[in-house]
Amino acid sequence: MPVVSIRFSEVPLHKRLKDSAARRQVAISTLAERLIDEGLRMEAHPGVMFREGPTGRRAVLVGGPEVADVIASMIGGDIPVTDRRARTAELMGLSLPMVDAALAYYADHTEEIDTEIAERSRAASEAEAAWRRQRTLLTK
Repeated sequence: MPVVSIRFSEVPLHKRLKDSAARRQVAISTLAERLIDEGLRMEAHPGVMFREGPTGRRAVLVGGPEVADVIASMIGGDIPVTDRRARTAELMGLSLPMVDAALAYYADHTEEIDTEIAERSRAASEAEAAWRRQRTLLTK
């Protein structure tokens, strides 16, 4: 495992990092690694940032939906591939550059987004099955 030593130019920055790690109950190095990774991803993909969600941190479009939502809306269906960008932009109220930002992020982090989409699909199926079980109880 590579090791990097960081000297902070400001004491308050180190204190903020330490306090943030304590609030999240994680090691300072764990939080610093996550923030550096996210910062590098945001630098490589302008228009993408990270937000906390029910299943942890996720990539989202600045001022918009999660990248996984945008990509999931473009996968499959009977719409020709060439029309999916424009349809997604229209349906989600996004500009084409925002859709392109999601696609660019997806191209670099395909496995991460595919995993998020699969987890959502599984959770939706489980929720629907629970709802159906509850509904059958009401009809007895």
